[in-house]
Amino acid sequence: MRRLAESWGDQPYGAVLVLDGKLIGQGPSRVVKNQNPDAHAEREAIRDAQHKLGRQWLSGAVLYSTSRPCSLCEAAAANAGVTRMRFGPSLTDAGAPRQAP
Repeated sequence: MRRLAESWGDQPYGAVLVLDGKLIGQGPSRVVKNQNPDAHAEREAIRDAQHKLGRQWLSGAVLYSTSRPCSLCEAAAANAGVTRMRFGPSLTDAGAPRQAP
């Protein structure tokens, strides 16, 4: 996803959501491409998974992203019921997503 975002001149970020070992959502950054500051890779992956599954709630899903999700992306993951977040080359465990204070 990161490479895809970079291929069209966007920010070098990508994210995917996995549930029960299956890829359910993917999101390259579309901030530049769509001229949308909210089109972060993590939120794109969450929206993709929700659309594919036909539901808002993604309980049990793990969000993998190229970097630590920002507070708004973390809040979006929490709102969607994402169970865990992992990021970076070493897949650092960021724990369960939390709502922004």
